[in-house]
Amino acid sequence: MSGLLRNIIAFLLGLAAYGSKTIEGVTELNFWVTPFDSGIRVLKSDKYLQFAETAQLDYLIKVGKLFTIINAGASFVNVAQIVKFSRPVSIFSCVRVETQLVYADEKCAYFSHLLHTRKGQSAEVLVKMKFKMGRITVPPSSFLPMSFSAIPASILGFESALTA
Repeated sequence: MSGLLRNIIAFLLGLAAYGSKTIEGVTELNFWVTPFDSGIRVLKSDKYLQFAETAQLDYLIKVGKLFTIINAGASFVNVAQIVKFSRPVSIFSCVRVETQLVYADEKCAYFSHLLHTRKGQSAEVLVKMKFKMGRITVPPSSFLPMSFSAIPASILGFESALTA
């Protein structure tokens, strides 16, 4: 339930900044780690992924593309996620998530979500996302018109981990 409530709050707060960022930019979103997000003392590993999903929604709102996607009859689906943990996040911490589109090809868009606390970077969540219209995959460039010259090393490592 906390994930749904977090998404609703992020959506409502994000509307005030609709279209305020560029596609190339980095968006920031802050969360408080509540007892619903943690085990005994630290953030549960699945909550990192929920924070990333909410931050992704916030990104699409702030770059002004969420309603474009919805009006086109499309949806977005996270097909793979991987987390690189740096340090645990304790309960009642404030977490800042920096979201950026790092690469896109003809099928998928790749997002990086850096999670920071007062002590520094705590984790990085890489997300592989597809845009779908029914059963058809739509190129990310249809909604996120950005070109990339080379595949970043982090994405190459991500893809090799997925195939292993």
